[in-house]
Amino acid sequence: MNVILTLNAGSSSIKFAAYRDAAEPELLQAGQVENLGPVARLVLKGTAGVEIGPADHGAAIPAILRALAPVLQGRKVAGVGHRIVHGGKTFGAPVRIDADILAQLEAFIPLAPLHQPHNLAAMHAATRAFPEAVQVGCFDTSFHKGHPFVNDTFGLPRRFYDQGVRRYGFHGLSYDYITSCLRRDWPDLARGRVVIAHLGNGASMCAILDGRSIGSTMGFSALDGLVMGTRCGQLDPGVLIYLMNQGLGVDEITRILYHESGLKGLSELSHDMRVLLASDDTKAKEAIDYYVFRIRRELGGMAAVLGGLDGVVFCGGVGENAPKIRALVVDGMDFLGLSLDADANVSGAGRIGAGPTEVLVIRTDEEQVIARAVAKELAA
Repeated sequence: MNVILTLNAGSSSIKFAAYRDAAEPELLQAGQVENLGPVARLVLKGTAGVEIGPADHGAAIPAILRALAPVLQGRKVAGVGHRIVHGGKTFGAPVRIDADILAQLEAFIPLAPLHQPHNLAAMHAATRAFPEAVQVGCFDTSFHKGHPFVNDTFGLPRRFYDQGVRRYGFHGLSYDYITSCLRRDWPDLARGRVVIAHLGNGASMCAILDGRSIGSTMGFSALDGLVMGTRCGQLDPGVLIYLMNQGLGVDEITRILYHESGLKGLSELSHDMRVLLASDDTKAKEAIDYYVFRIRRELGGMAAVLGGLDGVVFCGGVGENAPKIRALVVDGMDFLGLSLDADANVSGAGRIGAGPTEVLVIRTDEEQVIARAVAKELAA
């Protein structure tokens, strides 16, 4: 039996899964290596996890393979699928990785410095571990290809758009999975006007019309739009000019925007929503208030882009697991047909709306989307 592996490498973690190769891949085992660095921890699904000591993205791959050994024993790893955050204006679909493709992807590192290097590091490690396996890259930007020009451009001289300075949008693998769930379980809604809110350490929202993305809160980079765990979200570009005039260099500004801002910077406490919700600190409450404010503001904008609203879907770590945040977002949104069934919201039900506009919570699964792409490539 052939096996498909998926690797979803983030800035501080690697999610992984093993699937039985089939037209609809069957999950065999899943887990993640979290807190990459001095005290990395490997957690298999259904276990408490174990510390694996110091580990970067390259060192984590052997630990993942050891953890998957019982599943892989006697089976051939036929394909490995990778989440790649940025595909630039070049890649609009999953692609088989070779040396030329790798070189093109490395050129996109400045567009996603928090993620792209780690995506590629995992890819190199997997190639060394399974030199005969097909390596497939799946892009977070692909789902948003084909946006209308007005949702794709900035008000800059046109030559920059032609050079690739445009709104790409991200979290596409998550949106791909959620739309597939809507087509299966909510077919009427899937043909309508839906806003999907992917709320996690990284966060964005997507306007979906008849299953297609026509707008995203994220733009040229994964910094734009909603405030995130450590990323700033929407920012007046004049702020950057001011910081440069204050003597801050590119590296320092990059560190501030990607690593020191967002919930962490606002609260001066933590980037973790669970910590902030449990805190009595005024700054923690203010950080949450701003987080919710940005979501509500973008929700109204997305409804305008869509010309109305038939449903909202929450997903991602915060979207799936923080009923208080969902309640704060929807509160007072009756003018969009939104209200919550409070008991359903707290209980973790899939359908939590009480008004004419559907409100759903769907657990996203980027790895399943990646596995499907690998299975399709293997069958070609």
